Amino acid sequence: MMEQTVIYLIRHGQTDRNRANVLQGRSDVPLNDQGRQQAAAAGQKLREAGVSFSRIYTSPLIRAVETAQIVTGKCRLETDPRLIEMDYGPYEGTDLHHPPEELTAFFRDITHMPAPAGMEPLDHVVERMGSFLEELRRAGIGGNILISTHAIAMKGALEYLTPGSNGSFWGTYIGNCAVYAAYLTDRGYSVPTAWEP
Repeated sequence: MMEQTVIYLIRHGQTDRNRANVLQGRSDVPLNDQGRQQAAAAGQKLREAGVSFSRIYTSPLIRAVETAQIVTGKCRLETDPRLIEMDYGPYEGTDLHHPPEELTAFFRDITHMPAPAGMEPLDHVVERMGSFLEELRRAGIGGNILISTHAIAMKGALEYLTPGSNGSFWGTYIGNCAVYAAYLTDRGYSVPTAWEP
């Protein structure tokens, strides 16, 4: 009998751009000291709960790679471009203390408002995260799998894994190094839940 598969989705730790409330998107920004401490704390909680990982996948951006390395204590990771953050296009680097009107409108009602021109549409985020998750399911890997990604990308995965969510995850706050878990069953993935030891 195949070992049960559980996927753990984690958002990367804090960066200086997170702290400054700047839209970083696909900018390749490393963790700051607090982000490294957050990743270490998440790794400690997982180890104390008896969770170790058979496979580790990460966005290619350094903040997600660093997070996965610190959480697991391993350097052998598999990167996948589908796990990268939403492409904010011309809004990359925007100071969120003083955003343009169209960006304010989008984030105020992200569930219903289309992304401003030049940004990656949310349905595309769901599609690429879903593609990755389905490929993972078909691979039939057993054991615990860590996926290190980003806030909007992670919400896209949660939307994909939650039938009938109707966009509810887009407005959900996901903090740095927050973890969600889902089981792989014979019918597909279970509905993911926030993981707490």
